[in-house]
Amino acid sequence: MSLDFPAVSAKGWKQQIQTDLKGADYNEHLIWASPEQINVKPFYHAEDMKESPASKITTPENWYIGQEIYVQNVLKSNQKAQDAVTRGAESIVFRLPSEDIDIKELLKDIDLLTVPVHLKLDFLSPTFCKKIGSLIQETPNNLSIHIDIYGHLARTGNWYYSLEKDHTLLSQISEEMGSVPFLSIDSSLFQNAGANRVQELAYTLSQAYEYLTFFENQKNGLVCAPIFTIAVDSNYFFEIAKIRALRTLWATLAKEYNVPETCHIIAYPTKRNKTLYEYNTNLLRTTTECMAAVLGGANTICNQPYDAIYHKDNEFGERIARNQLLILKNESYFGAVSNAADGAYYIESLTNQLATKALALFKNIETAGGFLKNVKNHTIQKKIKESADKELHLFESKEKILVGSNKYENGQDTMKDTLELYPFLKTQPVKTLIEPILEKRLAEALEQKRLDNE
Repeated sequence: MSLDFPAVSAKGWKQQIQTDLKGADYNEHLIWASPEQINVKPFYHAEDMKESPASKITTPENWYIGQEIYVQNVLKSNQKAQDAVTRGAESIVFRLPSEDIDIKELLKDIDLLTVPVHLKLDFLSPTFCKKIGSLIQETPNNLSIHIDIYGHLARTGNWYYSLEKDHTLLSQISEEMGSVPFLSIDSSLFQNAGANRVQELAYTLSQAYEYLTFFENQKNGLVCAPIFTIAVDSNYFFEIAKIRALRTLWATLAKEYNVPETCHIIAYPTKRNKTLYEYNTNLLRTTTECMAAVLGGANTICNQPYDAIYHKDNEFGERIARNQLLILKNESYFGAVSNAADGAYYIESLTNQLATKALALFKNIETAGGFLKNVKNHTIQKKIKESADKELHLFESKEKILVGSNKYENGQDTMKDTLELYPFLKTQPVKTLIEPILEKRLAEALEQKRLDNE
């Protein structure tokens, strides 16, 4: 026997809630504003879709369990990659600090037809890219290169060489790579520095626009969409919506330049909310963040070991990080459905609002001269700092909680003798062209004080 319940309108639900509140103000008690000035309601209804129609987002049918490896020793990095694949990794992200690397030895015995490999270059070299192009011509494979000259400027405060030379070399690399993905936009910098989601999306879109307008005037143009690297924090539904909004915004921009509207997104857990004390809580944070990345539609997810901020790379931490993703994919069925968030009224509403606000901010940036001009005159740095200061104030006033850090802390917990890495922001007295955007964790000042008192 089936039971048919009468449909309840949004107005009906609100009236019932107001009755239950017994005179308390509905707006004051149940609606809250996010850092992006999005008013979050206590419930969402099908009627909300009349104002914010469901977004048409193409999510990947499959997502990859990624592992990032910093290449200090080619032989050891190759062995580590092979071991990671054997133990569940499905994609490898190599970070290359210099071009003095034997790329064939680095990729030896890795099946590039089944294991996508990303090469993040910390340098700018058409010669090195030519070697990779030759390798790809010999054997078709899933090899991608990550080059981001604007991201390098924002992160370090300097070009690799100069504005003119960096663009010339980038154009040469484009000619060498042909249809091989080589362009990357690292928006994780903005998030880890304290930007809110609207800023993060707008600055990412503005950076993408700089690249599109540059390549529009080049001989070969841009035939591949950039690879986006993002950071995901623990605000679950907002982060799902953020990733979906990024896809929507990129597709809107790419359509105008006849560039592929589908992009590859690599997601990492944010560094900003990770803590030194009670570090095991980082496992809970990264699990939530990886889940959000999956449901938001990231293509590749590289988890962060729970002890990454104070321990050197170690087998145990990396295995646990990889196993978190294996459990999500194979035991929690997060690999079974590719579009689980589609049609959820709350997520659809957040997606549309984030995209709309980010697009408006993007237009303001372009009216003011674009991404490069706004980082050169420090406008973007100033806006990120303002957002970061607001978040820090919430943390210090305990309106924003990091368990084990500013609430439920264990006063007997000690870390001074455990540190293998310096876990705080490092600054160097180096002359820079512009003020760099600096990543900084929320709990750093509090943790430094606790370390001093041990």
